[in-house]
Amino acid sequence: MNTNPVSISLSSYGADFVRQRGQEQFLDLLAAAGVSRVELREELFASAPDATALGAVIAALRLECLYSTPLELWTAQGVPDPLVVQKLELARAFGAVALKVSLGHFNERCDVTALAALLPAQGPLLLVENDQTEHGGRIEPLLQFFRHADLLGLRLGMTFDIGNWQWQDESARQAARQLGRWVRYVHCKAVERRADGRRVAIPPQAADLQAWATLMAEFAPGVVRAVEYPLVGDDLLALTRAQVRSLSALGEEVAHA
Repeated sequence: MNTNPVSISLSSYGADFVRQRGQEQFLDLLAAAGVSRVELREELFASAPDATALGAVIAALRLECLYSTPLELWTAQGVPDPLVVQKLELARAFGAVALKVSLGHFNERCDVTALAALLPAQGPLLLVENDQTEHGGRIEPLLQFFRHADLLGLRLGMTFDIGNWQWQDESARQAARQLGRWVRYVHCKAVERRADGRRVAIPPQAADLQAWATLMAEFAPGVVRAVEYPLVGDDLLALTRAQVRSLSALGEEVAHA
């Protein structure tokens, strides 16, 4: 039996659909589908949520919670965004195990000690993700950041988005090899380039799953892996269950080879 934990980013069900229904309306579905963690998305709340009440519902369903915000950790001025403190407090109110942000404008001149004062000793873990931008979606700035953070013993980790590397023509395999030691959460999505040149997230094919399984070998065993690709169909429960089974099995064949 596969036991690797699977998360669902609620954006996978479609932003407009989720905003209309409310993120809380998907929790029973996730629990029934065997999901381990729900990724709440700040941008999908139509109004300010009652974080404590929603967190209690999530906990009652025995789901973990991760709170995702579009906040960039480092501002264009090269300093940590002070809003990260507020976002961490909100994540704590949800009962979240982690807060997900993107790297932002980090460079070698940034003072990482300034970030240390903003991070709590306990509570949600700060997870920094590679996004689709030139400044936050390349291997080198992320590698520099995590190395500096290590020197200071900062309590944080990485969200590794497999698909996002393609926006900057970076190799996901090379990124996994160089950044794998810091990865605590993996966003899974396949990517397709449309006729107009735009890249979009799509569900994985067999070749994608095989490639993802190889990447998982670079991360700690049992790392939480998340669906962040479209989940669209008449039977969302059956569809979600199938994707949970598929992602849960990732890396099992490699590990037992």
